[in-house]
Amino acid sequence: MDFSSIKKIYFVGIGGIGMSALARYFNGLGMKIWGYDRVRTDLTAELEQEGMQIHYHEDIALIPEGIDLVIYTPAIPKEHAELIYFRENGFSIMKRAEVLGLISRNRKTIAVAGTHGKTSTSSILTYILRTAGIDCTAFLGGIANNFNSNFINGNSEWVVMEADEFDRSFLQLNPEIAIVTSMDADHLDIYGNHDEMKSTYVKFMGQAKGHLLLRKGLEENVDKEGIKAKIHSYGTDNSADYHSFRIRSEAPNFVFDWKDSAAALTLDDLLFTLPGRHNVENATAAIAVARLLGCDEQKIRQALRTFRGIWRRFEWVYVSPEAVFIDDYAHHPEELRAAIRAARSLYPDRKITGVFQPHLYSRTRDFVDGFAAALDELDEVLLMDIYPARELPIEGVSSNIIFEKMKSKSKELVSKNNLIDTLKNRKFEVLMTLGAGDIGAMTKDIAKAVFNA
Repeated sequence: MDFSSIKKIYFVGIGGIGMSALARYFNGLGMKIWGYDRVRTDLTAELEQEGMQIHYHEDIALIPEGIDLVIYTPAIPKEHAELIYFRENGFSIMKRAEVLGLISRNRKTIAVAGTHGKTSTSSILTYILRTAGIDCTAFLGGIANNFNSNFINGNSEWVVMEADEFDRSFLQLNPEIAIVTSMDADHLDIYGNHDEMKSTYVKFMGQAKGHLLLRKGLEENVDKEGIKAKIHSYGTDNSADYHSFRIRSEAPNFVFDWKDSAAALTLDDLLFTLPGRHNVENATAAIAVARLLGCDEQKIRQALRTFRGIWRRFEWVYVSPEAVFIDDYAHHPEELRAAIRAARSLYPDRKITGVFQPHLYSRTRDFVDGFAAALDELDEVLLMDIYPARELPIEGVSSNIIFEKMKSKSKELVSKNNLIDTLKNRKFEVLMTLGAGDIGAMTKDIAKAVFNA
């Protein structure tokens, strides 16, 4: 498709983090942007301030005339009235992933895939590259605080993109460089089973043209026959091609050494603002790509120590000598475990209380044992109702199935409606809100009620 002929674009689900990045891209090109989303959020309010027209009711009467292209996310239900209208009336309709694929065709793309870690890795990488003078464009799956945006417009040939496995979206990309952070089971409502998900990841790896970076251990599960790119391993294992070691906590930061084994190059005492070994691994991959592109060591150091994190990725909401409040997007058992352990490494002697909102009925059903085990690593747990997102209820699936599996003696079921009242009269040493639903929109109210912040 020749985007130069496009004047008006309509986004169905414009408030999604990936969709809004695309909307910002086209808005920056001078196209007129309209869209629908289910609820008004801080992000959609920003899009409106940037000149986009958005409504929040499923109503074809609100669709303007003269739409040249409709872009939608597969998270939108097939029975959505506006989507049906566009399909039945011959509009040009494309999935978000298809559009990203077209944008990437004429650029040198760095694609970051993984069931978790891709937003942090792509955001760290983008900030390092731009700090080092590579003016890359980036489509991110979160709001990077250094840019206050999920879309960063650049003028170089390089573009950083998250490669989303949902709906097999990442198969639209043919990157110059690919990173795969993890292949833990997820989106089994799409794939059916873990083996099918992993085989699809391998197809994605086969589309990389230059370099493929795999977190150490993943290469053991990959059939390399169809892979054209040069494979590099990375991680905290000293047998990895790129590895970080001597990792230590110097609250609120982490410090580590990084080594390129092939080049016998070591970067000592890198100070990094994101805590947790998982974030050190993410940074390990980002540094490796930066070095492959020739970035200066001192610029890499500068970027790591001035990186300000990502909205809802181990985000500090409130900090005082007596108490801290951390918000994290974790919605998979491994992400929960990583966030909790990061907090534990920073505050080993404090009581850690977690408020968790499960995301999707299917994910709760598929990973109930993992969720229970991860939440048991907290000292105290408040477990909220499931946030349904795009799904209808599944019989027999509720937060209670996690609750019943947990071994913790300090656990409590709470609803969204009574959460603030439950929290406001308690004292916390470390409070964490966890989950990918609308719990993130409650952090300001929680901070005010609990910490008078």
